[in-house]
Amino acid sequence: MQMRKLGSAGLEVSVMGLGAMGMTGFYGDVDHEAAEESNLATFGMALELGINFIDTAWYYQSYGPDGKTTATNEALVGKALKRFGRDKFVVATKFGPGVTADGKPFISGKPAHIREQLAQSLERLGIEYVDLYYMHRMDPSTPIEETVACLKELIHEGKIKYIGLSECTGAELRRAHAVHPISAIEMEWSLATRDLEDSVVPTARELGVGIVAYSPLARGLLTGAITSTQQLGANDWRKGNPRFSEQNLRRNLATNFFALAKTKGVTPAQLALAWLLHRGDDVVPIPGSDNPSRLAENAGAVRIQLSSAELREIEVSMPTIVGARCDAGGMSVAFNAREM
Repeated sequence: MQMRKLGSAGLEVSVMGLGAMGMTGFYGDVDHEAAEESNLATFGMALELGINFIDTAWYYQSYGPDGKTTATNEALVGKALKRFGRDKFVVATKFGPGVTADGKPFISGKPAHIREQLAQSLERLGIEYVDLYYMHRMDPSTPIEETVACLKELIHEGKIKYIGLSECTGAELRRAHAVHPISAIEMEWSLATRDLEDSVVPTARELGVGIVAYSPLARGLLTGAITSTQQLGANDWRKGNPRFSEQNLRRNLATNFFALAKTKGVTPAQLALAWLLHRGDDVVPIPGSDNPSRLAENAGAVRIQLSSAELREIEVSMPTIVGARCDAGGMSVAFNAREM
């Protein structure tokens, strides 16, 4: 698999990454013990396919009825690093969102909070440094300059190698980059979510910052596998996503896009990922998968070549997507909430 450079500070990763979030929760109940071997096999398959870029976060945790953590995504990634070798992977994790002792969520970019979460992440992952350390969501109460200054110190201390931001505005990226080069921004980007193309993407390209695309398959909308909300488990967080309400889901089914993929002899997921890969050499999608065969399917997208006419044909085949990409809480901390 080819490699792509993210930013100008030297970070290089596989052209496609692996998002690990769904391995430990969010998309329904997970029997962590039963799923562990399959998940670890997925990391092994990633290496066989040439995928070395793994995405996780401090916040990716599962909680029991008592509110206590039952599993952390970083700990699972740590087991993969131990089994297959730390030097085989480029590890990205994130800080910022947290939970108070009484269960209330918050976001902080304060240096003390950054250092506390990084120490916990390093322990869970079982590593001495993080390759790419993202601010998961922005903290308007803390100047971004203060946050990045702390991250710059952590680079000098050898605890992180590169800095990233997630769900930032173009203005926030510009301010952060003035303190220290930002290697990558992680943004939701897919055929179903393109609002970042107007402002954030142009700013990133002006500054030479790489773009890591999360939810490149629109949380399953672009796979053709989800046609009814009845397919979603009781604790699947998509049940609260406006795009997956029964009424909106019917309108969001990309039937023409699915048919187009069939005529081209590829799966809808492969075509959606190929479209994104053709958006520029600075783009790296990180589709999530907890299944080795599904990961292999996704990786097949890197071999698909599309002409400009085909790219336009793909875009025209998409329906007008209805519903916000997150629930109200998620949208309140998305970049859109702060864009002027």
